[in-house]
Amino acid sequence: MKAYVFPGQGSQFSGMGEDLYNNNPLAKEMFEKANQILGFRITDIMFKGTAEELKQTKVTQPAVFLHSVILAACTPEFKPDMVAGHSLGEFSALVAAKAMSFEDGLVLVSKRAMAMQKACELKPSTMAAVLGMDAKTIEDICEATDGVVVAANYNCNGQIVISGEVEAVEKACASLKAAGAKRALVLPVGGAFHSPLMDPARIELAEAIEKTQFNEPICPVYQNVDAKPHTNPEEIKKNLLVQLTAPVKWTYSVENMVADGADSFVELGPGSVLQGLIKKIAPNVTTEGRQ
Repeated sequence: MKAYVFPGQGSQFSGMGEDLYNNNPLAKEMFEKANQILGFRITDIMFKGTAEELKQTKVTQPAVFLHSVILAACTPEFKPDMVAGHSLGEFSALVAAKAMSFEDGLVLVSKRAMAMQKACELKPSTMAAVLGMDAKTIEDICEATDGVVVAANYNCNGQIVISGEVEAVEKACASLKAAGAKRALVLPVGGAFHSPLMDPARIELAEAIEKTQFNEPICPVYQNVDAKPHTNPEEIKKNLLVQLTAPVKWTYSVENMVADGADSFVELGPGSVLQGLIKKIAPNVTTEGRQ
């Protein structure tokens, strides 16, 4: 069975989507529609922008989303048995699987990016990658640390990202190293994604998600919050909102997809991060990517 997966923020690069735009009339039409919806030419920044320009809040998430979703629309053999996306990638997965329209998905992603940026500005916060330590120990150390710090991304066995207030994350990193973590490295990000500090963004996004039309997808969508397959539009909606403050259970999503029959994974979108993680989680499946 074939699973399609969609990357999250951080996989963007200058030139992303340009070949698609130049060589595929449907892609060009979708990109131009996106320019109209967003009110600026995001394609100019995607194709020719600097890394700094691509990192702008209003650009990063919509850019990764557009690259992924347009790739899916322009892949004739896109007939997924199941889909999943990492964080932002869950929106791409839902649009690709027809759970919501391209236009609605883009508007939500743009609103999500702005709401997350606002939440980041309310309190100094960050994330850190922890390597070579089991999940339970990391969770226990986060819980024992003063302030807000939680496990945020379960990327693969031995690679978990923690998220929270700057001071709490730094304290947790020191404790994790002392407890035997190979590395506990603060990441160059502007906020504590997938932590309780994103609650203002969740509240802001709730209204937009509630107003959006969700349909039954063409295949199960394995969602970040519980790593389980979903086809019920109301459940999908609820999980998408909780996702902002809850951890991304990527390891368990991939394990569940494999248990449910997935033996081939295709990553649609910029970069190859998910292929690398999947190989670590499930060494026996095949992985490939399209950019």
